[in-house]
Amino acid sequence: MEFGKDIEDYRKTARKGWRLAALIIGGFILFILFLSSFVSIGPGESGVIFRPFGGGVDTINPPLAEGVHIVAPWNKVYVYNIRQQEIKEVMKVLSQDGLDITLETSVWFQPDVSHLAQLHKYRGRNYVEAVLKPAIRSATRAVVGRYTPEQIYSSKREAIQQEIFDETDRILKNQYVQLNKVLVRDVTLPPTIKSAIERKLKQQQEALEYEFRLQKEKKEAERKRIEAEGIRDFQHIVTEGISDKLLRWKGIEATLKLAESQNAKVIVIGGGKDGLPIILNPED
Repeated sequence: MEFGKDIEDYRKTARKGWRLAALIIGGFILFILFLSSFVSIGPGESGVIFRPFGGGVDTINPPLAEGVHIVAPWNKVYVYNIRQQEIKEVMKVLSQDGLDITLETSVWFQPDVSHLAQLHKYRGRNYVEAVLKPAIRSATRAVVGRYTPEQIYSSKREAIQQEIFDETDRILKNQYVQLNKVLVRDVTLPPTIKSAIERKLKQQQEALEYEFRLQKEKKEAERKRIEAEGIRDFQHIVTEGISDKLLRWKGIEATLKLAESQNAKVIVIGGGKDGLPIILNPED
């Protein structure tokens, strides 16, 4: 009897132990689930919720903003960097006449935050490699193929840069990626082509300088001609306004002023052929 009682006591003790262990394990699991319900979204980030038991990616509600959020532990949150980002591409492309050109570009972009859930659902977290880079490469090849090496190297770089942006932006339409800027950082041509272009540009600059000097000389000659015409017209006007009577009157005025001067020592003798007196300086 005592042996059977001991067995029963052992069974009761074991059951209590199992219950206690189950409670501890259950409490620990609940604690872990409780902690996993908190999701932290950092600065410049946004989160997309995936509900395995509720329709998959949540495309109805807006993405999770910065801060701490409580999410059901069976749901998963995918965090995206929504700041402006940069990728650098070095591409070999063909010009209009089939020459190899190496183009270095910088692309500024960021995810379209308003469609972040659609980006995650239809393009995935690898959207830069899957969507953005192919679009940049395709647009760059299409645009550069319209120009000659000389245009790419010198006069058309700004236009090419804008066209690459426009073409890439067109390709990225409905791809849930926001394109901000495309910069052409460097253009590398074959050495022989580069040297030929530089020689041609130098000759063009020399021709422009020579043309400038010719224009300058022409303008200077025109200025001198106008100045000479002005002097000629002035002399003509003055000559027509001077008469014998005016000259005689001016001579009389000068004689009177000399006669009234106390320091003047002059001798007036006779008269000239124009009727004016002849004034002599006795010291001479």
